[in-house]
Amino acid sequence: MIKKTSDGLFVVFTGAPGCGKGTQARILKEKTGIAHLSTGEMLREYAEKDTPLGRDLKAALDRGEFATDEMIIEMVKSRIAEDDCRKGFILDGFPRTLPQAEVLEEILASQNVKLNCVLEIQVPDEIIMERILGRYACMTCGAGYHDKFLKPKVYGVCDECGGTEFSRRKDDNKTTVQNRLVNYRLLTYPTIPFFEKRGLLKTVDGTGTIEAVSKKIHEILLGDLIDK
Repeated sequence: MIKKTSDGLFVVFTGAPGCGKGTQARILKEKTGIAHLSTGEMLREYAEKDTPLGRDLKAALDRGEFATDEMIIEMVKSRIAEDDCRKGFILDGFPRTLPQAEVLEEILASQNVKLNCVLEIQVPDEIIMERILGRYACMTCGAGYHDKFLKPKVYGVCDECGGTEFSRRKDDNKTTVQNRLVNYRLLTYPTIPFFEKRGLLKTVDGTGTIEAVSKKIHEILLGDLIDK
C-alpha cells in the first residue's frame, strides 16, 4: 500500500499516447483505493447522464465531434467534487493543453486540493509505435492483448472469457499514431514545464515491464510523500 498524506493522494499521470499511463493508473488505483479519473471513460459516463452537460456531450459525440475544452473542464470539475475523490484521485488524460492545466490549477485551489505530483511516463517514440501497433482486444469481453508483450495463454483464445474473435482499433495505424505524437508535442508537452516550475513534476522511465514501471512509480510517489 502506498502511504498517503492525511489529506490524501492527488496525482496527474501524463505522457505521450501509448506510454502506459492508463495501465499504470489502474494499478495505482488497485494499490491505493483512490479514484482513477480517465478522461475517455468519464466522457462516456457523462454522455449517458440526463444532465445539461451530459446532453451536450452526447449531442457532440453523436455528431462525430470532439468534446470542447469547456465541456471537458466542466466534466472534470464536477467529477473531482464527488465523494470518492475526497481521499485522492489519479487524473489520466487531463490536462491535455496548457490552458487546461491553468484551469485545473484554479479548480483545485477552489476546492482546497493540492496535487502531490504530476508524473510523466517517458517512452521513446519507436517503442510507443511498437506498443500501439501490436495491441488488440477480445471482441466479446474487451480484454486487451499485444502481439509481443501480452499474448493469450492459449493462442487465439481469450484468457478472460474464452472468446476466439479479436479486433484492433482502426486508428491504431502508423500514420494516425505519428499524428497523435505530433499533436502531443504541440499541445500537451507545454504542460510539462508548467508543472515543473511549480515543483510538481516527477518523471519515470516507462520502457520496462508493466510490473517494473509500477514499482518505480510506487517508489517515486512514496518518496515524494515522505519528503512532504
